[in-house]
Amino acid sequence: MMVPVDAARGSAWIADQLRQAIVEGTYKFGQKLPAERQLAEAFNASRTTVRLALDRLETDKLVARRIGSGTFVSYRQPGETDDIAEITSPVELIEARLAIEPYMTRLAVLNASAKDLEKLFEACDLAEAAGNDATRFTEWDTQFHIRIAEASHNPLMLWIYRRVNEIRAHDQWAAMRDKILTPQRIADYNRQHRALAEAIASRDVEGAVAMVTSHLHYARRQLMGAEGSV
Repeated sequence: MMVPVDAARGSAWIADQLRQAIVEGTYKFGQKLPAERQLAEAFNASRTTVRLALDRLETDKLVARRIGSGTFVSYRQPGETDDIAEITSPVELIEARLAIEPYMTRLAVLNASAKDLEKLFEACDLAEAAGNDATRFTEWDTQFHIRIAEASHNPLMLWIYRRVNEIRAHDQWAAMRDKILTPQRIADYNRQHRALAEAIASRDVEGAVAMVTSHLHYARRQLMGAEGSV
Protein backbone atom coordinates (compact mmCIF):
# COMPACT_ATOMS: atom_id res chain seq x y z
CA MET A 1 0.00 0.00 0.00
CA MET A 2 1.55 3.30 -1.10
CA VAL A 3 1.54 6.39 1.08
CA PRO A 4 -0.38 9.40 -0.33
CA VAL A 5 1.17 11.23 -3.25
CA ASP A 6 2.12 14.83 -2.56
CA ALA A 7 4.29 17.53 -4.10
CA ALA A 8 7.96 17.47 -3.22
CA ARG A 9 8.35 19.12 0.18
CA GLY A 10 11.80 17.95 1.07
CA SER A 11 13.26 14.94 2.74
CA ALA A 12 11.98 15.86 6.22
CA TRP A 13 8.36 15.87 5.03
CA ILE A 14 8.79 12.60 3.14
CA ALA A 15 10.44 11.03 6.19
CA ASP A 16 7.47 12.15 8.33
CA GLN A 17 4.99 10.58 5.90
CA LEU A 18 6.87 7.28 5.83
CA ARG A 19 7.35 7.36 9.61
CA GLN A 20 3.60 7.74 10.10
CA ALA A 21 2.91 4.88 7.68
CA ILE A 22 5.35 2.64 9.57
CA VAL A 23 4.11 3.53 13.06
CA GLU A 24 0.47 3.10 12.00
CA GLY A 25 1.24 -0.31 10.50
CA THR A 26 0.81 0.47 6.80
CA TYR A 27 4.30 -0.95 6.48
CA LYS A 28 4.84 -3.73 9.01
CA PHE A 29 7.95 -5.06 10.71
CA GLY A 30 10.17 -6.89 8.22
CA GLN A 31 8.27 -5.59 5.19
CA LYS A 32 10.24 -4.19 2.27
CA LEU A 33 9.48 -0.58 1.35
CA PRO A 34 8.90 0.37 -2.29
CA ALA A 35 12.07 1.04 -4.27
CA GLU A 36 13.56 4.55 -4.20
CA ARG A 37 12.36 5.10 -7.77
CA GLN A 38 8.79 4.22 -6.81
CA LEU A 39 8.89 6.44 -3.73
CA ALA A 40 10.32 9.31 -5.79
CA GLU A 41 7.41 8.98 -8.24
CA ALA A 42 4.87 8.72 -5.42
CA PHE A 43 6.15 11.85 -3.69
CA ASN A 44 6.99 13.72 -6.90
CA ALA A 45 10.54 14.12 -5.59
CA SER A 46 14.05 13.31 -6.71
CA ARG A 47 15.65 10.02 -5.73
CA THR A 48 18.28 12.02 -3.83
CA THR A 49 15.56 13.60 -1.68
CA VAL A 50 14.01 10.18 -1.05
CA ARG A 51 17.41 8.78 -0.13
CA LEU A 52 17.89 11.55 2.44
CA ALA A 53 14.45 10.75 3.89
CA LEU A 54 15.42 7.08 4.22
CA ASP A 55 18.67 8.16 5.90
CA ARG A 56 16.57 9.90 8.56
CA LEU A 57 14.44 6.81 9.12
CA GLU A 58 17.52 4.61 9.35
CA THR A 59 19.07 6.95 11.92
CA ASP A 60 15.83 6.67 13.92
CA LYS A 61 16.06 2.85 13.64
CA LEU A 62 12.72 2.61 11.84
CA VAL A 63 14.22 0.97 8.76
CA ALA A 64 17.30 -1.04 7.83
CA ARG A 65 18.84 -0.77 4.37
CA ARG A 66 20.53 -3.76 2.78
CA ILE A 67 22.79 -3.23 -0.21
CA GLY A 68 21.35 -5.01 -3.21
CA SER A 69 18.14 -5.98 -1.41
CA GLY A 70 16.32 -2.76 -0.49
CA THR A 71 14.95 -1.03 2.61
CA PHE A 72 13.10 -3.01 5.27
CA VAL A 73 11.01 -1.93 8.25
CA SER A 74 12.86 -2.59 11.52
CA TYR A 75 10.29 -0.85 13.75
CA ARG A 76 8.22 -3.09 16.00
CA GLN A 77 4.91 -2.04 17.49
CA PRO A 78 5.16 -1.31 21.24
CA GLY A 79 4.92 -4.45 23.31
CA GLU A 80 6.04 -6.84 20.56
CA THR A 81 9.17 -7.86 22.49
CA ASP A 82 7.93 -7.07 26.00
CA ASP A 83 6.37 -10.46 26.71
CA ILE A 84 9.42 -12.54 25.82
CA ALA A 85 11.71 -10.06 27.58
CA GLU A 86 9.68 -10.38 30.77
CA ILE A 87 10.00 -14.18 30.90
CA THR A 88 13.64 -14.45 29.76
CA SER A 89 16.22 -14.50 32.56
CA PRO A 90 19.68 -12.96 32.09
CA VAL A 91 21.25 -16.43 32.11
CA GLU A 92 18.77 -17.65 29.48
CA LEU A 93 19.67 -14.67 27.33
CA ILE A 94 23.38 -15.53 27.57
CA GLU A 95 22.58 -19.15 26.69
CA ALA A 96 20.81 -17.94 23.54
CA ARG A 97 23.78 -15.75 22.68
CA LEU A 98 26.10 -18.74 23.16
CA ALA A 99 24.03 -20.60 20.58
CA ILE A 100 24.25 -17.75 18.06
CA GLU A 101 27.40 -15.67 18.46
CA PRO A 102 30.16 -18.26 17.96
CA TYR A 103 28.93 -19.10 14.45
CA MET A 104 28.10 -15.44 13.79
CA THR A 105 31.71 -14.65 14.68
CA ARG A 106 32.97 -17.42 12.39
CA LEU A 107 31.09 -15.82 9.51
CA ALA A 108 32.48 -12.39 10.43
CA VAL A 109 36.06 -13.73 10.27
CA LEU A 110 35.38 -15.16 6.81
CA ASN A 111 33.33 -12.28 5.38
CA ALA A 112 34.31 -9.02 7.10
CA SER A 113 35.36 -6.23 4.76
CA ALA A 114 37.98 -3.61 5.54
CA LYS A 115 35.14 -1.19 6.37
CA ASP A 116 33.57 -3.74 8.74
CA LEU A 117 36.88 -4.12 10.57
CA GLU A 118 37.28 -0.33 10.79
CA LYS A 119 33.82 -0.06 12.40
CA LEU A 120 34.61 -2.92 14.79
CA PHE A 121 37.78 -1.26 16.06
CA GLU A 122 35.93 2.07 16.27
CA ALA A 123 33.44 0.42 18.65
CA CYS A 124 36.38 -0.84 20.75
CA ASP A 125 37.90 2.63 20.87
CA LEU A 126 34.65 4.30 21.91
CA ALA A 127 33.83 1.64 24.53
CA GLU A 128 37.29 2.17 26.03
CA ALA A 129 36.83 5.96 25.88
CA ALA A 130 33.65 5.59 27.97
CA GLY A 131 35.84 4.87 31.00
CA ASN A 132 33.75 3.73 33.95
CA ASP A 133 30.50 5.17 32.60
CA ALA A 134 28.38 1.99 32.51
CA THR A 135 25.67 3.51 30.31
CA ARG A 136 28.07 4.75 27.61
CA PHE A 137 30.08 1.54 27.79
CA THR A 138 26.88 -0.50 27.29
CA GLU A 139 26.00 1.53 24.19
CA TRP A 140 29.32 0.68 22.55
CA ASP A 141 29.39 -2.86 23.91
CA THR A 142 26.07 -3.33 22.11
CA GLN A 143 27.42 -1.74 18.94
CA PHE A 144 30.51 -3.96 19.04
CA HIS A 145 28.43 -7.13 18.91
CA ILE A 146 25.98 -5.67 16.36
CA ARG A 147 28.94 -4.83 14.13
CA ILE A 148 30.16 -8.42 14.33
CA ALA A 149 26.67 -9.47 13.19
CA GLU A 150 26.85 -6.96 10.33
CA ALA A 151 30.30 -8.26 9.38
CA SER A 152 28.85 -11.76 8.99
CA HIS A 153 27.12 -10.45 5.84
CA ASN A 154 24.23 -12.80 6.54
CA PRO A 155 20.99 -10.76 6.65
CA LEU A 156 19.08 -13.43 8.56
CA MET A 157 21.84 -13.76 11.16
CA LEU A 158 21.82 -9.98 11.62
CA TRP A 159 18.01 -9.97 11.95
CA ILE A 160 18.11 -12.74 14.58
CA TYR A 161 20.84 -11.00 16.53
CA ARG A 162 18.96 -7.70 16.52
CA ARG A 163 15.96 -9.48 18.06
CA VAL A 164 18.18 -10.93 20.79
CA ASN A 165 19.66 -7.50 21.35
CA GLU A 166 16.22 -5.90 21.74
CA ILE A 167 15.62 -8.15 24.74
CA ARG A 168 19.06 -7.27 26.09
CA ALA A 169 18.14 -3.57 25.86
CA HIS A 170 14.82 -3.98 27.69
CA ASP A 171 14.30 -1.77 30.76
CA GLN A 172 14.36 -4.71 33.16
CA TRP A 173 18.07 -5.26 32.47
CA ALA A 174 19.15 -1.81 33.66
CA ALA A 175 19.42 -2.72 37.36
CA MET A 176 21.30 -5.93 36.55
CA ARG A 177 23.68 -4.04 34.27
CA ASP A 178 24.48 -1.48 36.95
CA LYS A 179 25.18 -4.25 39.46
CA ILE A 180 27.51 -6.15 37.11
CA LEU A 181 29.45 -3.36 35.40
CA THR A 182 32.07 -2.46 37.97
CA PRO A 183 35.15 -0.58 36.68
CA GLN A 184 37.17 -3.81 36.78
CA ARG A 185 34.62 -5.74 34.75
CA ILE A 186 34.32 -2.93 32.20
CA ALA A 187 38.11 -3.12 31.79
CA ASP A 188 37.91 -6.91 31.43
CA TYR A 189 35.19 -6.68 28.78
CA ASN A 190 37.18 -4.05 26.88
CA ARG A 191 40.25 -6.29 26.81
CA GLN A 192 38.16 -9.20 25.60
CA HIS A 193 36.53 -7.10 22.88
CA ARG A 194 39.88 -5.81 21.67
CA ALA A 195 41.36 -9.32 21.52
CA LEU A 196 38.29 -10.59 19.66
CA ALA A 197 38.45 -7.75 17.13
CA GLU A 198 42.12 -8.49 16.51
CA ALA A 199 41.39 -12.19 15.99
CA ILE A 200 38.66 -11.33 13.46
CA ALA A 201 40.99 -8.93 11.66
CA SER A 202 43.70 -11.63 11.56
CA ARG A 203 41.20 -14.08 10.02
CA ASP A 204 41.78 -16.45 12.92
CA VAL A 205 38.55 -18.43 12.80
CA GLU A 206 39.19 -20.84 15.65
CA GLY A 207 40.79 -18.19 17.85
CA ALA A 208 37.91 -15.75 17.36
CA VAL A 209 35.28 -18.43 18.04
CA ALA A 210 37.12 -19.51 21.21
CA MET A 211 37.38 -15.87 22.36
CA VAL A 212 33.72 -15.01 21.89
CA THR A 213 32.72 -18.26 23.62
CA SER A 214 35.02 -17.48 26.56
CA HIS A 215 33.73 -13.89 26.62
CA LEU A 216 30.11 -15.05 26.90
CA HIS A 217 30.92 -17.65 29.54
CA TYR A 218 32.64 -14.89 31.54
CA ALA A 219 29.50 -12.74 31.22
CA ARG A 220 27.37 -15.71 32.27
CA ARG A 221 29.40 -16.17 35.46
CA GLN A 222 28.97 -12.48 36.33
CA LEU A 223 25.22 -12.69 35.75
CA MET A 224 24.85 -15.80 37.89
CA GLY A 225 26.79 -14.11 40.67
CA ALA A 226 24.65 -10.98 40.43
CA GLU A 227 21.41 -12.99 40.46
CA GLY A 228 22.58 -14.94 43.48
CA SER A 229 23.26 -11.75 45.41
CA VAL A 230 19.83 -10.21 44.77
